[in-house]
Amino acid sequence: MQLPVQSQSTMYAEPWEAGAGPADLVEIARAADRAGFDYIASCDHVAIPRRLAPAMSTVWYDPVATLAHLAAVTERVRLLSHVAVVGLRHPLLTAKQYATLDHLSGGRLVLGVGAGHVREEFDVLGADFERRGPVLDETVDALRAALGPEEFPEHHGKFHDFEGLGQRPRPAQPRVPLWVGGSSPAAVRRAALKGDGWLPQGDPRDRLPGQIATLTRLRADAGVEGPFTVGAITEPLYVGAPGWDVGRRTLTGAPQELAESLRAYRAMGVDQVQVRFRSRSRGELLDQMASFGADVAPHL
Repeated sequence: MQLPVQSQSTMYAEPWEAGAGPADLVEIARAADRAGFDYIASCDHVAIPRRLAPAMSTVWYDPVATLAHLAAVTERVRLLSHVAVVGLRHPLLTAKQYATLDHLSGGRLVLGVGAGHVREEFDVLGADFERRGPVLDETVDALRAALGPEEFPEHHGKFHDFEGLGQRPRPAQPRVPLWVGGSSPAAVRRAALKGDGWLPQGDPRDRLPGQIATLTRLRADAGVEGPFTVGAITEPLYVGAPGWDVGRRTLTGAPQELAESLRAYRAMGVDQVQVRFRSRSRGELLDQMASFGADVAPHL
């Protein structure tokens, strides 16, 4: 699940999150750990321009700091950046931050990357917004090298060039999973050819089979083999019968009903689903998470 509180876009934040903070994040992360969730995720934005602030808000916690903080209070749940806009930073800087996070957490990092969409962030940081796609393509290659086993990684490309520069600590994992986010044709191609997984961005159920077919075809045509994790973001969920208006798109009902609906994702070829629960308070969210882990997940 994507963590609440750490990003508060009006598209998905619940009203109670406006007054929440670090203590709430800690309790939610611990609840995810207890309930058997595979990962908790944190977003990445450096600065939000005034034109977008009414919709996006300016509440965007730093993902490395947030996930490192939560790694220290959890034991097994994985830590996903969903997604890191790695084109805003030099790959050696990104590698230093996330390798340290993987090292400190005992190998629980999943590095999710994406191209980004806020021009002003790129402009103020001196990054190239117009060429962010090609930059990301190369940055993925550079990160593969920089997060690999070599203490002195090497990469020679059009946008980045480095060798003879050592970085320790190394990641705890022999290979950090790298999932590519986005649903544009370019993002799907990038995920298929360069990623270990795909994180869609807002694809409804009826669009997923076509996207997955494209991923499969691209990988086959290029001869790309190896494990690959296909993701999906579900509709908002509420376990049980809500006594309040949770919105017409929210899936509600008994645990077996919700499980039956979610199993349709597996039938499409999806490997992991990211869930979000409607809630009016931290307590209600924690109850929903516990109910999902205990009563819904065993049926999946």
